Amino acid sequence: MRGLHADTGYLLYRLGLRSGQLFNTFLQESGLRLRHYAVLRFLAGADGALQRELSTRLGYDPSAIVGLVDDLEKLGFAERRPSPDDRRSRIVVLTADGRAFLRDTDEAGLRVTNDLLLPLDSAERDVLHSLLQKIAETGLG
Repeated sequence: MRGLHADTGYLLYRLGLRSGQLFNTFLQESGLRLRHYAVLRFLAGADGALQRELSTRLGYDPSAIVGLVDDLEKLGFAERRPSPDDRRSRIVVLTADGRAFLRDTDEAGLRVTNDLLLPLDSAERDVLHSLLQKIAETGLG
């Protein structure tokens, strides 16, 4: 019988859990969680997104997106605006405060990642990132 550490899927699962724990601990001071951060990061690279697009792209249940966007609106980090393409739809956009929050948290986020990847040298980190990106591009949709 193979040990758990010989199972790549299990290792990815455990590392994902650990990464989430570290990020959630870091975000705890702001009242946010990793799911909020993911929405903010996605919006930072977009001119806005429909809630259903956020759900599809981030892999979150549509009802969860509603609550996450509500939370971000209360903090002033995101807002819903009428969609220019469909009056009945609203797009979610990052606010100036949301952009400032992301700028302010960039360094702390890098520290979290560096702590997690401490056993790897710079070249190994680059290889890991490239491999994960390759998997994500084909395996996450």
